[in-house]
Amino acid sequence: MKSSQLKLLSNACFVLGFASIVGSIAIWYFTGGSDVDHQAHAERFGIFVGLWAPTFFILSNRFDRYSEKQT
Repeated sequence: MKSSQLKLLSNACFVLGFASIVGSIAIWYFTGGSDVDHQAHAERFGIFVGLWAPTFFILSNRFDRYSEKQT
């Protein structure tokens, strides 16, 4: 891959990391109902989506390092 493509991929992963955090909070807030089971499911699903953020940030860092090595 070209350096510019890796940099673009790095930026996309960085944005997706923050989107995962926001999405996690939104899922938790908007999908929790009045029923205890629905609230528990919303909490677990929000945590699941929130766990994607570190992966996206790590990928962003790696793609950025690879793009710097190629220049």
